[in-house]
Amino acid sequence: MELNTRGRYAVTAMADLARHGAGGALALSAIAERQQISLAYLEQLFLKLRRAGLVESARGRSGGYRLGRPASAITVAQVMAAVEEDMRMTRCGGEADKSCIPGQRCLTHGLWDALGEQIAAFLRSVTLQEVIDGIPAAKQAVRAGGLPASAPLGLAHE
Repeated sequence: MELNTRGRYAVTAMADLARHGAGGALALSAIAERQQISLAYLEQLFLKLRRAGLVESARGRSGGYRLGRPASAITVAQVMAAVEEDMRMTRCGGEADKSCIPGQRCLTHGLWDALGEQIAAFLRSVTLQEVIDGIPAAKQAVRAGGLPASAPLGLAHE
């Protein structure tokens, strides 16, 4: 899975809106400045987010965007789906009629497909409210042997 800027920026901008937008609509320029994201790019993303019902636009002098529903009712997966971010890890993109390599599934297809499902399930379980408050410990990955997340793979059993 390659998470591109579309998904990362959409989640970041939505978290910013959730954190700073309680008082009403926020101008995209304020989000762009705080998060160092191109305003033109945010405009494209928010068009998709609005179509998905995740944000509402407000016109006029104090116009901008506000969340379409509470941050606790919007998941990271919904944000990513709204901006058409792919969450598949396999070369075939998870399409049943498409082969990873000519004529067959790749040797590690099951591994990457299962990992993609774990990631998707996690993103479906995390709300914008949790992003801004901090991901609860129960939802965070358990690290084997107490090693930090930055430790190389395979060191837990050496």
